Amino acid sequence: MNHIKNRNTRFIKEVLLIIAGVTSACFGLKSFLMPSHFIDGGVTGISLLISTLTGFKLSYLIVIINIPFVILGYRQIGKGFAIKTAVAIAALSVALIVLPFQPITHDKLLIAFFGGLFLGGGIGLAMRGGCVIDGTEVLALYISKNSILTVGNIILILNIIIFAFAAYFLNIETALYAILTYLSASSTIDFIVNGIEQYTGVTIISEHQDAIKAFIINEMKRGVTIYKGEGGYGDKKDIDIIFTVVTKLEMSKLQTAIRQIDADAFVIQQQIADLKGGVVKRHALH
Repeated sequence: MNHIKNRNTRFIKEVLLIIAGVTSACFGLKSFLMPSHFIDGGVTGISLLISTLTGFKLSYLIVIINIPFVILGYRQIGKGFAIKTAVAIAALSVALIVLPFQPITHDKLLIAFFGGLFLGGGIGLAMRGGCVIDGTEVLALYISKNSILTVGNIILILNIIIFAFAAYFLNIETALYAILTYLSASSTIDFIVNGIEQYTGVTIISEHQDAIKAFIINEMKRGVTIYKGEGGYGDKKDIDIIFTVVTKLEMSKLQTAIRQIDADAFVIQQQIADLKGGVVKRHALH
């Protein structure tokens, strides 16, 4: 029973996130980008560019251009992802036709910023719901598996090509505003997907590991993992290596404490997109 209840709860949460994402993206498009013929990056940017050049309805283009990416998502990620993505894209297309959003402003900077904000918010919420309403990420994931490029590099290259086309077929000013829109959208996506509590993995090598470990456990209320290591430079004695995970908001406090305990401590930081379990999410920030 608990398994069924949890599955239903998760399904309802995903549906609500996708609905909110579609509404936000539609608002960003109809109230900001479309009235001023602004574009964004990714598949949405391609759709906006073609719509501006040809006059073809954006609601149809979003569906048509995303079809190959839905098929690719089915092959690369799975059936469930592809179905939710197809439904979300279709819902966005319908929303662009039926929702009565009106233009908010004619100021170009406000249009670029808030258009990207609401469009990026919509994409991010849809991603939290387990799908995408822009197929760029799916294409980038597919290409990255067959090349030395990372997903981030591929998305950047694709968007540079889109902005170059915008500069050539429209004008340079529109392309520059499109870059602002893209930066606003990508920042919003990152914030919604990762949240303010982005996690940082910290590896600490110090001769005063007991004091540092005690501070992390007792003062910061965070868990630690101890690795047994051996020095590889100079004196090859056994050492304890501390690993912990903290939020970005706590990183400054931890760094200060480490320097006070051992100014010569060797500290490595690495960003963690998400985590499950442990004590990080069970305690409030201190």
